[in-house]
Amino acid sequence: MLCVEESIGVENTAQIPHQRTELPLECAVMYAEERHWDVFPGTWLEAADRTEECSCGEADCPAPGAHPARKDWATEATGSGGAARRLWSKQPRASVLLPTGRTFDVLDVPETAGFLALARMERLRVTLGPVARTPDRRMLFFVLPGGSAKAETLVRALGWSPASLDLVAHGEGGYVAAPPTRIGRMGAVQWARRPTRANRWLPDAEEMISPLAYACGQEARGA
Repeated sequence: MLCVEESIGVENTAQIPHQRTELPLECAVMYAEERHWDVFPGTWLEAADRTEECSCGEADCPAPGAHPARKDWATEATGSGGAARRLWSKQPRASVLLPTGRTFDVLDVPETAGFLALARMERLRVTLGPVARTPDRRMLFFVLPGGSAKAETLVRALGWSPASLDLVAHGEGGYVAAPPTRIGRMGAVQWARRPTRANRWLPDAEEMISPLAYACGQEARGA
């Protein structure tokens, strides 16, 4: 089920690898069985008056169709493919959410900085894990657990003030939305670099912080 990873270089940084149509259930099962990631179902989008609203019923929902549906989501999360299949069979449209701080952490940067960092990492031959792109123009770099806890220290060691960079670290107690989750009218989360056998072993945050901080710093200067 895993697809061959496609590279994003300097010449096509505005492009995203082709995304085949996938169902939340099959993606959730794949993440659990092939990546050994914990997964849990979130809210979903429901048709209403020629538009789509979040199943939570909140008119001003900040992440329609892409947030936990239950307060105890952390205990519902499972790394079992069979359990994931049962959960999504109850609500096939539920978003696919991944808890951070368990089998991975996530470094979250603006899309423009993310593409700049990807091009720089390719030149430097930095080992990469999966990278997702959200419809609100963010990029999510998957790293080993523990990366969130040391991200600020690593940024300071490079001479940057963490407050000056738009670099967010997601660790224990957090979660991210995974493809093919749709976030309201904005669109769907996509893979910029799909999970493959080649990137099964995630990089440490220390390998990623320098190019990511540099790219975020360049964006901050241009703002």
